Amino acid sequence: MIVDCHTHIWSSEEQLGRAVGQTVPAGQAGRGMPRCPRADTEAHLLATQAANRVFVLALKSHYLDAEVSNDEVAAYVRSHPTRLIGFAAVDPSRPKEAIDDLRRAHEEMGLRGVTIWPAAQDFHPAHSAAMRVYTEVCRREMPLLFHQDIGSCQSAIMEFARPYLVDEVAREFPTLKIVVSQLGYPWTEEAVALLAKHRNVFADISGLLDYPWKAYNALLAAFQAGVMDRLLFGSNFPYGTTATCIESLYSINQFSHGTALPAIPREQLRQIVERDTLNLLGIQDTAPQPRPQPDTTVIRIED
Repeated sequence: MIVDCHTHIWSSEEQLGRAVGQTVPAGQAGRGMPRCPRADTEAHLLATQAANRVFVLALKSHYLDAEVSNDEVAAYVRSHPTRLIGFAAVDPSRPKEAIDDLRRAHEEMGLRGVTIWPAAQDFHPAHSAAMRVYTEVCRREMPLLFHQDIGSCQSAIMEFARPYLVDEVAREFPTLKIVVSQLGYPWTEEAVALLAKHRNVFADISGLLDYPWKAYNALLAAFQAGVMDRLLFGSNFPYGTTATCIESLYSINQFSHGTALPAIPREQLRQIVERDTLNLLGIQDTAPQPRPQPDTTVIRIED
């Protein structure tokens, strides 16, 4: 089963607040990508059709005056409940509001994960206020995705995106399932070290494949560190599609062809694409299973 664990939606530029006009990653500049690409639900369904399950991330940032609401994500997920899994956005810079948002998203909307973006929400990942929010996330046994992207928003605070800052969170909450997006790019070595240290910390590769040479080196580092089993697949829609990202991942060894550079075993790459992400993150797959078909074999009885 293919799980695309990192996608976004929005219906208008206004939802991105002060990030409008800054939303294209540097690696895609000059490739014909509009500054604010189309990310409506119709485009999302088309771009992710190669995946069996798709995580849809909400967005909330008081710092950027941006919001793709939990209600919007929940409504979309309800329209395709067998494929889509919603992640609620909370803003730990306002912890009481964040905890209230979390309770409502989980209990009333059925969203099954939580996403935060310290660099775009102006808070240190291990701030005491954020720690109170993580306590509630952990109590509800929901996975927590740290959105680490800095390249798509000029206003993002780089120092709050460093993967090593998540170490304190993982030490304080050893049972909390944590996902670091984009393998911590551009600090991929920090992210690999984090994965090697904490068994409940994972990383998605969303956005990383926009930089093939850097992606090759990051994945090779993960392979040599023995943490390939912690890598999760993500397309980072609307900046990529599920199918094109899978193709890019399987082509990553192009740099080693005809050279002395080591290749990453294709089986390891395949496992990223087909990883049992739901089970790893403790998300119950509620999609209906196919019913066993009745035996319609006709038995002839001779007289």
